[in-house]
Parts: sequence; structure tokens; C-alpha cells
Amino acid sequence: MRALVVGASGAVGRFLLPRLLDAGHDVVALSRGERAGRHARLRWIVGDLDRDVPLPQPVEAIFSLGPLDAFARWFARTAPEGRPHLVALGSMSIDSKRDSIDAAERAVVERLRAAELELADAATRRGCAWTVLRPTLIYGAGIDRSLTPIARFARRWRVFPRLPGARGLRQPVHADDLAAACIAVLERPVSAGKTYALGGGERLGFDAMLERVRASLPVRCLPLPLPIAAARTLARLGLVPAAAVERLTRDLVAADDDARTDFGWSPRGFVVDANTWRAGGEA
Repeated sequence: MRALVVGASGAVGRFLLPRLLDAGHDVVALSRGERAGRHARLRWIVGDLDRDVPLPQPVEAIFSLGPLDAFARWFARTAPEGRPHLVALGSMSIDSKRDSIDAAERAVVERLRAAELELADAATRRGCAWTVLRPTLIYGAGIDRSLTPIARFARRWRVFPRLPGARGLRQPVHADDLAAACIAVLERPVSAGKTYALGGGERLGFDAMLERVRASLPVRCLPLPLPIAAARTLARLGLVPAAAVERLTRDLVAADDDARTDFGWSPRGFVVDANTWRAGGEA
């Protein structure tokens, strides 16, 4: 198989490229900046989807791992040869932030929803199979914007935020498990034309998730308690995002039974160590 991986330098791409190459596939990787990885069957293209990056050759599969709206616009106006199967990463934010008190977050939800519809419409018109994966909080490549910044801040300054009372359930999902899912859906025709919510193999409270992060660090950190009431006060003062504080007590988990049935989704639990927060997984 020849595959195009869009957003190849991101968290999931860093695990998907090695999986594809190890399986003997030819890969064209597209990103805004080229990475150092080299392989005989890997060709890297530096480009921006908003500037009409042409496909260098026909491909049998296209993986979209970056912003879904940019990919949907590009695919809708590009005419790739053949009928590649599209596998695109969306986000569970389309559900978890649908009723957000933050207008900007609601706007993001609308963009995601419009992008999914545009992609499905364009793929159907061209006779291409498509599958959209909506993951929860992604970690594992050391470049996420959620848990890794907290870990690195704590390691540098030797203090760690504690949020007693933040018991809303979370289901962090490892980037490598998502990479495996991207390949698995290609092998299961039943997944075509469907959207799947994907969460990690363990559900735990937000406060417990942070405690796992703290315990994984190689240095001792001073606990910095921030009760929910104090966080809400900071939000009223405009010092922290009010919408994020509001979600600390809400469950944000994925109903992923369909994924388990259709393509064997079986993600790992949230087991982390110091290496989790280091950028890696390059091809």
C-alpha cells in the first residue's frame, strides 16, 4: 500500500509512520516542517494544506492527523487519483464542548462539525470510503498541549498543582493506540462511513489523573493545592478559563463499544513514566 499521512510530525504521526513502514508500506508524509527521520520507503513533503499541496502520486489510503477543517477543505477541492480510504482524526470536543459557556469553544465545535460533514460529503461524491476517529485527551508523544506542559512545569519549578474535588472522569488515550486504530479501520470494511469515539483503557478522576502524572516525574515536587472553589474564584477574576474550570467536575469519557466491536479497539490504561513527557517516537 502507498499511504499519505497528513500532519505526520504530530503526536499520532510519530507512531503511525513507524507502524506503516515496518509493515512494508510506502509512505508520503506531509507536514509544515520536515522531521529528521529517514527511510527508503518514506518521502517527506513540507507544505500547507491551505496552499493546495498536490499529491505526488496515487495513494490507496490517506490519514489526516492534523486540523480536520483544513484537511476537509483541501480534500474537497483536490482530485486525488483513484479512491483512497480516508481516515481522519477529529476530536471528542465536538461533544464535550458543545454546550460550553465559552463562545470561542462553541465556535470550535461548529467548525469540527462542519468539517466532518464536508469531508463525508466530498468522500461520498468521489466514491471514497471514510472513517472519522474522535479521541479524548491524547498523550504519549511528549508534545501534547494538555498533560505534558504540566509535567514539564513541575519538573522545572518543583511544584505540582493538586485539584482536590476535580473528580470529573477522564479517559486519556495514548497516541500509539490511535496510530494502531488508524491502520485497523482500513482492514475492517464495516468501519467505512462511520464516526467513532475513542478513549483510553482506563477512566479516572481528573485529580487522580494529575496524581499519576506527578508520581511519574523523576523529581520531588511541592504539592500546590487548588480547591475547586478557589479555581472558580480565579475564573471569575478572569485569571483562568472559566469553561475549563467548569469541566473539572464533569465526566468527559468516550462511549467506544462500537470501536471495540468493529475493529478490535483495546487501548492501554493510563500508565506513565518520566519518558512519557519527552518528545519521541520519530520515524
